[in-house]
Amino acid sequence: MSAATEAGGAWTERYAASLMNVFGPPKLVLARGRGARVWDVDGREYVDLLAGIAVNALGHAHPRLVAAVTEQLSTLGHVSNFFATEPQVRLAERLGALLTAPMAEPLETRVFFTNSGAEANEAAFKLTRRTGRTKVVVTEGGFHGRTMGALALTSKQAYREPFEPLPGDVVFVPYGDAAALEAAVDGATAAVLVEPVQGEAGVVVPPAGYLPAAQRIAHDHGALLWLDEVQTGVGRTGAWFAHQHPDLVDAPVTPDVVTLAKGLAGGVPIGACIATGGTGKLFDPGNHGTTFGGNPVAAAAALAVLDTIEDDGLLARAATTGRRLTDGVADPRVTEVRGSGLLIGIDLVEPKAAEVVAAAQDAGFIVNAATPERVRLAPPLVLADADVTAFLDAWPGILDAAGVGAGERPA
Repeated sequence: MSAATEAGGAWTERYAASLMNVFGPPKLVLARGRGARVWDVDGREYVDLLAGIAVNALGHAHPRLVAAVTEQLSTLGHVSNFFATEPQVRLAERLGALLTAPMAEPLETRVFFTNSGAEANEAAFKLTRRTGRTKVVVTEGGFHGRTMGALALTSKQAYREPFEPLPGDVVFVPYGDAAALEAAVDGATAAVLVEPVQGEAGVVVPPAGYLPAAQRIAHDHGALLWLDEVQTGVGRTGAWFAHQHPDLVDAPVTPDVVTLAKGLAGGVPIGACIATGGTGKLFDPGNHGTTFGGNPVAAAAALAVLDTIEDDGLLARAATTGRRLTDGVADPRVTEVRGSGLLIGIDLVEPKAAEVVAAAQDAGFIVNAATPERVRLAPPLVLADADVTAFLDAWPGILDAAGVGAGERPA
């Protein structure tokens, strides 16, 4: 065994001895990153096509993000929510403006900042209770977090069963099925919760009319339309919010609640629950709270991410780079490629996604097995053209090494 291999193995052993075993053994022990590339403790380089599961929007060590965090931390790092800070207020205003800009009649917005997507969904869940109703209609295959409230809204039984009973009055319906949604929503419904594109389920895109239908159904019954954009927001699909993307909706959608996290601060922990119209006034002082949420360092990081996406044209780049990846992974052993922008799901002819992840890692690329037969790509929005070329050149060999469709690929 080489000294390099021993270094990684030693850290893995220390990890296993000191951390709770909720993630299983780590695939790598990473030491540093730059752009869309990372290096492990043994010095091996990888192209990161997962970005911390759609988190590192600007890749690793982006100079504008580093500068923003450094400057803010050198002046004011944390103050608690007894006090306000300029970055917190500016970020709330900026998110409200981005959310309402496409609306014919922009609505006022109110934001509650958290530390994660699960916490943003917890805040939204509590907000729905302030309507005086308790029923929430959610889609099957959705993922909204692992805290008790967010888990109650997540349909996967393997996640739910060890922790039941969970907060109740949650009804699940098939994703993308407007008729099923209409049958489930009634006058007791507080909210309809939908992901514009399901991420953890393997990048599942609904029919074009589904989100407008969800809004109509919710509003016809006096319920809130709550969109979980934790994974799809902040430019991931090539639009600021996936529900604004013309390829994903065929009519305007005006949500009452939107939750964000992941890419918002490029790796600095933050989440946001954004409410439009009068929904943001449902909370009274004391109804909810957080110690770290909206702290000035996280807010400054988020502002730097938003500024960089805008200044560097990264929405358009996400769209063009995403199309290149989507077209380029076509192969006889790939049955379907789904997604929008830089959130891409690749269906294989057989359930060998885990083998593909391992083969890709051996080839110097980090990808994800969202399901046994689906590979997910969610790279940084700054992914370089050369890195795309390198991955697409390597892709057929990765499938070969993983044994996908062995013997079926034409010569």
